[in-house]
Amino acid sequence: MFPVRVLAGAPLALAVLALSGCSSQWGCTDRTAERGEAGVRVQVVDTSGRPPGVTAEVVDWRLEPHPQVPSEGDRIHFHYRFDGAEETSGPAVDACAVDKERVALTCKTIYSSGAWLKPDGARTGDDWLTVEHPGQVAGVLFIPNDQSYDRRSCEQDIKDGGGLHPPEPARVGDQL
Repeated sequence: MFPVRVLAGAPLALAVLALSGCSSQWGCTDRTAERGEAGVRVQVVDTSGRPPGVTAEVVDWRLEPHPQVPSEGDRIHFHYRFDGAEETSGPAVDACAVDKERVALTCKTIYSSGAWLKPDGARTGDDWLTVEHPGQVAGVLFIPNDQSYDRRSCEQDIKDGGGLHPPEPARVGDQL
């Protein structure tokens, strides 16, 4: 048996645990960052809107058949450059093919860590985008929001989740 003093203190201990957040959802909130202005050259920003000192640039793009599937017609082949990104981990930005009104035709996330390191410290690479009507493409733009850090949401992890999240990736039809 437990002494009366121990039993008398049990409700107080449970109340302290409940108020500390060990069993409550009070402290967990999810917020989504605002999407930044898309451009050919962007200053990458983290979820709080601060620049980590990295720029991303679409160096060039062209329509051409992909060498592995030329029978599927033209795709958008683009080259890009990250300046200031770390060698093993770094930011990721969304690349979108847009029409003349800057409406997204297709988008995908490009990771700086997947690019090749150059002697000047820049990381460069190339990638492909597929669109239904390649003739509508007027350019390729980067969205400056860093997509590399996707913290857990409150729904996924009530204790450690929450906070600022990158904006939702751009979708076909979004005005950039």
